[in-house]
Amino acid sequence: MSYKVLVSDPLADEGVDILRGFCEVDVKTGLSEDELVKIINEYDGLLVRSGTQVTEKVINAAEKLKFIGRAGAGVDNIELEPATKRGIIVANAPAGNTLAACEHTLAMMASLARNIPQATASVKKGEWKRSKFMGVELNDKVLGIVGFGRIGQELAKRANALEMKVVAYDPYINKERANELGVEVMTLEQLFPVADFITVHTPLIKETKHLINKDTIATMKTGVRIINCARGGIINEDDLYDAIVAGKVAGAALDVYEEEPPENSKIVTLEQVITTPHLGASTVEAQQNVAVSVAKQCIEVLKGGSAKFVVNAPMVAPDQQDRIEPYARLAQKMGKLLIQLVEGRIESVDIEYGGKAADFGSGSKYVTRLALKGILDPILQTPVNIVNAEFAATERGIKVSETLAKESLGFTNLITITVKTDSMTETVSGNVSSPEKLRIVKIGDYMTDMTPGGDVIISRHHDKPGVIGKFATITGQHNINIAGMQVGRNNPGEEAVMVLNVDSAVPSEAMDEILKIDGVFTAKYAHI
Repeated sequence: MSYKVLVSDPLADEGVDILRGFCEVDVKTGLSEDELVKIINEYDGLLVRSGTQVTEKVINAAEKLKFIGRAGAGVDNIELEPATKRGIIVANAPAGNTLAACEHTLAMMASLARNIPQATASVKKGEWKRSKFMGVELNDKVLGIVGFGRIGQELAKRANALEMKVVAYDPYINKERANELGVEVMTLEQLFPVADFITVHTPLIKETKHLINKDTIATMKTGVRIINCARGGIINEDDLYDAIVAGKVAGAALDVYEEEPPENSKIVTLEQVITTPHLGASTVEAQQNVAVSVAKQCIEVLKGGSAKFVVNAPMVAPDQQDRIEPYARLAQKMGKLLIQLVEGRIESVDIEYGGKAADFGSGSKYVTRLALKGILDPILQTPVNIVNAEFAATERGIKVSETLAKESLGFTNLITITVKTDSMTETVSGNVSSPEKLRIVKIGDYMTDMTPGGDVIISRHHDKPGVIGKFATITGQHNINIAGMQVGRNNPGEEAVMVLNVDSAVPSEAMDEILKIDGVFTAKYAHI
């Protein structure tokens, strides 16, 4: 299948070249909403920066669209809810410009401390006013970082090298990681009164809109300096203006604004405020990195996979991604197996996390959605992915639940998925012993050691001599090679489960013959 991708904002050539190696690419920048609506139905993917406004109207017109990629960290120019309902994956590239944003913040902080832009302008006017631009040292000052993600953590490393004391706030902060970096974790109420410099590194969402305002500024030190290289709107600019004029705030360094460009903003008129035109990610290296990142994610999604930095699906902490990804792959394969083992209308799906897998936290949502994708994808006409998996289940009246269990059958990590239909219940358990070693370790009540992939025949049969031999006879007659066999039983002579890995698809005629074997209770062919 051939795909078509639209790039509607300037994107580094490195990213566009990667896309062109996989699909047809159109670069059309400066489009209005109406112009975009007229053509978006042609495309499977859309890549933007901050210029294109991806509105609900645009999304509703995009019947083929599977992926929207933002070459940068923010996605406030993309309406996520309508994209989520349509099953469109929205992803960004938060890691690509991390160092650029960090270094720009550091440069702004140093410039703010030493009045460098103001002094530069003065000298260029022929002045020599050394006393006017007396600054402060960064050494031994308290830096308050609001938002301790990638950028905040990189900034902390550099601030420590400058011998600043670093404190941080983040509602999802990894305290172990903060301790490793020598950073003290605080609430906002604790951070604001002690910080000499405050820098914000949060997304612009309902909870962070005007996070810094007249009330929070009132709790800060007199003489505090404030930096925003994250998103415009986190700071109430009118309140900050008043605080600087009143002498409460010594100065501010702003790279982003509530309105861009800030033509009507009085904050930029103050001498104590240094400004740049949204340059946080504007390095050659950063633009190459984010372009390559979204291009690769776009290709992966169009191939039927997932994007690494999905923003309209359950978020996985960056330091947990590598750990959780193998479980997500295993869960999807388990779901795909289960849907081929059960019969009837699905009523419920329960995913149980045992052992260390019970410590996934919010990451379990990511794994659960991949399990649902594995279950629903083969039976629905519309594509199912991590974005719309829960919507698809809910619309069909399927109850989805997650359970945390202490029991893990002796395995370090265990995922158990139970699918209940209107006629039966089937359960499969899987274990991850390494990122490359995924195993299905239990089917129903029987232990096994199955690699989840390829073609398999799974049977329940009477554990007696001759049954397995008849399986081999039938597969041989149909020229089907057996690649591996696992048998699980609880007691000799009773019921057993057998997993036959075979090298090719099994025709229905062969399965009919297998079901006629004396002692075979059930037999299913599955392709995983």
